[in-house]
Amino acid sequence: MTDIEQGNPERGYLAQVGQAGTTVKSGIVNSLKGVDEIEAEIVSLVRNTVSNTIKATGAVSSEAVVTVRDVVKGAISATEEVGAGLILASKSVAKGVVMGVADVGGDVIGAATETGKAAVKGAAEVGGDVAMVAKRTVDGVVEAARETGGDVAKLAVAAAEGAVEAAGSIGKSAVGAVREMLMGLVGGVKDVAGAALPKSSTGGSGT
Repeated sequence: MTDIEQGNPERGYLAQVGQAGTTVKSGIVNSLKGVDEIEAEIVSLVRNTVSNTIKATGAVSSEAVVTVRDVVKGAISATEEVGAGLILASKSVAKGVVMGVADVGGDVIGAATETGKAAVKGAAEVGGDVAMVAKRTVDGVVEAARETGGDVAKLAVAAAEGAVEAAGSIGKSAVGAVREMLMGLVGGVKDVAGAALPKSSTGGSGT
């Protein structure tokens, strides 16, 4: 069993990066070091990697979630290795993911949700600003929706739901921070973020 397959128990979530994630990680490391046109390069890299990986398997629906998760983990690992760029890359990665899934006629709503989840979980593991990463991820999903003719509101809500769900596994403070950052970002996100909160964290009384 390879190191990638086996994972490293000390590294946890981000340790288990497959081929698609490794491809994106290497590309982003190089892009972040070069600085120039970083966002466009990352969007293009992620978009092509996602669409090509899903096409190669021939299983659009089942492979998309795995590929999305892997690519986001690879991207966050890259920013950790370089020591910069997590916030910047979050938007570009999310945009590239949704565009790549759209290119192959995949489930963009599911991809948006998984991107939100993976981005927040990965950011938490490397000690990043989970709230800002969540916001930038939703921003990227919204841009992708606009450019591909997708349903902007539905995709934004899906990404927000994923981010809040992942924050819930981190702790109440993370949930609150992510929810506050996403409030009012896009129509409908406020309601979704509020509904996704654990009941115990909303407080019983008071207005």
